[in-house]
Amino acid sequence: MSTRRMTTSLSSLLIAFAPLAALPFSVLPVLGQAAQTAPAPAPAPAPPRFTPTPEQLAIQAASEADHQQMMDQLHITSLREGRNGTDPSNPRFANYDESKANPYTDLPDALTLNDGKKVTSAKVWFEKRRPEIVEMFDREVYGRVPANSPKVRWELVSSANEKNGDFNVITKKLVGHVDNSSYPAIKVDIDLTLSTPADAKGPVPVIMEFGVDPAFMAAMLKRYPNFKMPTQPGPTWQQQLLAKGWGYAELIPTTVQADNGAGLKEGIIGLCNKGQFRKPDDWGALRAWAWGASRALDYFETDKAVNAHQVGITGHSRYGKAAIVTMAYDQRFAIGYISSSGMGGAELYRRNWGESVENVANNTEYHWMAGNFLKYAGPLQPKDLPVDSSELIALCAPRPVFISGGATNGASGNPSDGDGWVDAKGMFLATAAAGPVYKLLGKKDMGTTTFPPRETALIDGDLAFRQHSGGHTPGPNWPTFITFASRYLKAPERGATSSGF
Repeated sequence: MSTRRMTTSLSSLLIAFAPLAALPFSVLPVLGQAAQTAPAPAPAPAPPRFTPTPEQLAIQAASEADHQQMMDQLHITSLREGRNGTDPSNPRFANYDESKANPYTDLPDALTLNDGKKVTSAKVWFEKRRPEIVEMFDREVYGRVPANSPKVRWELVSSANEKNGDFNVITKKLVGHVDNSSYPAIKVDIDLTLSTPADAKGPVPVIMEFGVDPAFMAAMLKRYPNFKMPTQPGPTWQQQLLAKGWGYAELIPTTVQADNGAGLKEGIIGLCNKGQFRKPDDWGALRAWAWGASRALDYFETDKAVNAHQVGITGHSRYGKAAIVTMAYDQRFAIGYISSSGMGGAELYRRNWGESVENVANNTEYHWMAGNFLKYAGPLQPKDLPVDSSELIALCAPRPVFISGGATNGASGNPSDGDGWVDAKGMFLATAAAGPVYKLLGKKDMGTTTFPPRETALIDGDLAFRQHSGGHTPGPNWPTFITFASRYLKAPERGATSSGF
């Protein structure tokens, strides 16, 4: 990765996540594995105040300029303002009143073709309706991947025998060099780490996570010396996978595409566009990150330690959005754990709860989406979208998907420090609405369309859901997901037992 590319990625992450430095450490799991049960927090010193650096201010200004340029292409003069997620006294504070949450009662029907005919067979689904839905998401929501996207050459940087807790693992560090012969000014190198049980007697299932760049964490620690990640009693999610005989991988999405609008002329999107502005239906960062995950799966298909037919994808928050997009578009992925993905992920666009379409279309998040998505926060309304997230989940069929979220209210008793922003019920409703497609393909839905109490595991079907009692974290639902995934993923025999829990 070029120095400029790395600096841009780190700066964008600092802008995106630095407000967390002002939160209690107990609510920081957006960046990783949180405690599933935590002791009462000790009094903490006053949090540091986040002050953008000149470089970060320049990135913000460039993102705003790119956002305006896209609005100009679309002939949009203004967008509706997004919701405030932290201040209940703000007039624009997000809605958390269920009686006001459903202004649009009808969802697009995943099983009705564009010509009005009903889908009555798997053949019609895969040959006609699924391509129609993909086209609408490509054009209006996530953008199109170029037909001739560049090849990736994977380089094994190192392979080492390591310990993860009590487990012996083989960890490979890899870099995917993207062919930039069409535009040498932009260099893209994808960071990927793969760990598999050292005692496996054959290829193993692997769960790949969209992870946070370690360089970002180092930068956070340098800038905020008191910053620290929460710890979890008991095994980490990686150790829970190892106990099943599975492996894990971590893909750093910001090495594929920066998490800001200024970076749209760089990364894989900038490389394919030769450093020029996007067109309205060009891909955004979510689709680019999903493309990176697909290229990692290309590598897994060549690695004899991995059962490439049993590779799952997971991500949390914005990376949960990327994970469901990956699962929907690349049918090679066997299973998905989609954590707190919210708007732009599994939450219904037609809901009025927490984060809104207008938030995702503003100049700090629009780069995740196709430029055309901005229309639905300006001249058009969410109800005008030709698709909704229920159909995104339906694109995953017939493969198993676990949709996850946390409690609406946090320790303060209000959603500002809980997981209300991502709308657990909106994600549940989308999952329920995808059920008829799963049933058409001979699979099972969740078995209910009634939103369940917290901690209720709906995992008997091929669509699964659970709202845990924690905040914005994937941690509490990992054991439930692993129970669900164990119906589908099977490890080979193992050698001498390394340990368990």
